[in-house]
Amino acid sequence: MIKYIAYCRKSRDEADRQILSIEAQIAELKEFARKEKLEISEFITEAKTAKMPGREQFAEVLRRIEKEKANGIIAWHPDRLARNSMDGGKIVYLLDIGKLIDLKFPTFWFDNTPQGKFMLSIAFGQSKYYVDNLSENVRRGQRQKLRNGVLPLKAPFGYVNNPRTRGIDIDPKDSKIVQEMFSMFIQGNYSFTTIAQYLAKTYGLTRKNGKPWFIDTIKHHLSNRFYLGIITFNDEYYEGTHETFISKELFAEAQKQIKRISRPQKHGHVFAFSGLARCASCGAAITAETHTKHYPHTGRTATYNYYRCTKKIKPCDERPVTESEMEMQLHDILQSVSLPQSWADQWGKWVDRDEITEKQSLEATIQKLKQELVEIDRKANILLDSYLDQIIDSETFKQKKNQFFEKKIKLQGTIGKLETGGSSWIEPMREFIKTASECEKIARAKNNCEDVAIFAKRIGSNFFLSDRRLAADFRQGFAAVSRARTARALPEASAASSISVGTGRLELPTSRSQSVRSSQLNYVPI
Repeated sequence: MIKYIAYCRKSRDEADRQILSIEAQIAELKEFARKEKLEISEFITEAKTAKMPGREQFAEVLRRIEKEKANGIIAWHPDRLARNSMDGGKIVYLLDIGKLIDLKFPTFWFDNTPQGKFMLSIAFGQSKYYVDNLSENVRRGQRQKLRNGVLPLKAPFGYVNNPRTRGIDIDPKDSKIVQEMFSMFIQGNYSFTTIAQYLAKTYGLTRKNGKPWFIDTIKHHLSNRFYLGIITFNDEYYEGTHETFISKELFAEAQKQIKRISRPQKHGHVFAFSGLARCASCGAAITAETHTKHYPHTGRTATYNYYRCTKKIKPCDERPVTESEMEMQLHDILQSVSLPQSWADQWGKWVDRDEITEKQSLEATIQKLKQELVEIDRKANILLDSYLDQIIDSETFKQKKNQFFEKKIKLQGTIGKLETGGSSWIEPMREFIKTASECEKIARAKNNCEDVAIFAKRIGSNFFLSDRRLAADFRQGFAAVSRARTARALPEASAASSISVGTGRLELPTSRSQSVRSSQLNYVPI
């Protein structure tokens, strides 16, 4: 007598639908077995798609058939057994070798004959065709949504899917939480873990087990370009049509903070000037170390920090320098590029005046950038035609498309800033004036190694230690101030009498001196 294993499967992951569907199959198979007088040895159920091989319970059914614990299978339809060629082939093979004697389906006729196996193979092929066709239809719908600027997935946190318009709208409640998350993070006082704990405590945002969100979840939200209006799908960029609530400036600050805290953290001593300079003799890095000295006569123990060449490139005779000596030299360097407050005030007035003047001459620049946008669109269309004509492969197409997209986004951002009256040099110039005027305050303060190191990195791109003396390659603008202060006593000169200090020295910017401004004031702080 044939012993049957009843196999019931449902691929949906929704728990309630899962249970009802499998229970319905079990009830139907029991009724079918009673009418046909079939012996069912056991029921095996599974909630997993049959599109790909790898179902555990289905594999268990085949193992029992091979071990001859049963020799028949009952299922609702052949598509419950297989929707891929590998699983379907296993069923037909077991029929061929005689270990599987019979298959029974309430909705499909089968007889263990060549004709029956042929019809079964057709049924398996139709099941596979249904899955493949469904997948292609889904992908086609996704591509159309992306062309319309809509994410074909569940909306990210802060947004909600609109079933009526089939678009994505801002969630009034969750969007405020996302804004708060970004604002907290850019302050630099909150880690991913702290933010996750805050969201769990304040808003009840937790995982299913009640614990706070994973760190990667917070990081994903803070780096999700969807909040900028950019859709990333299958490593391709698309321009979204959804409304945004995170500004580009806020998002950029968050990315800087993520990059800063994502660097490998070194444990041990913290040295203020570590990584600031390189050895002028051999080019190796300058490292720091701590030495403790005990004074027998007084019983006092003192700790000193020294900076020395690592000597990793070649043998080097550069002598170490103490942290106090390094600090004093950096104070002198900051003092050499400091800007008197009277000069800073006058420069600020000139910047304000030039800003008004430049607002009247932005039309040509904006028009040129818009022409560049048109050119990018033209190249993107040529790229698409080349891909459709199979001139280039898929990977090259994605790579070049993403490059064009990023250029387009940058140009659109630049045009947006210019159209709102901005100018590329105004804010950097103001930041330069502010930094230069604050250098004197920092240079005069005591015991502020951390602040000195921060300002040193702002004014200089490279520092070199030679014969225990520190020298700097100043950034643009600061080099001019340093030359001027070396040439004459800058603090004693008035702003009115120092518009020009001679050939090769600093010439202060005016609206009549565009060449000076473009050559000396395009300063971008780090």
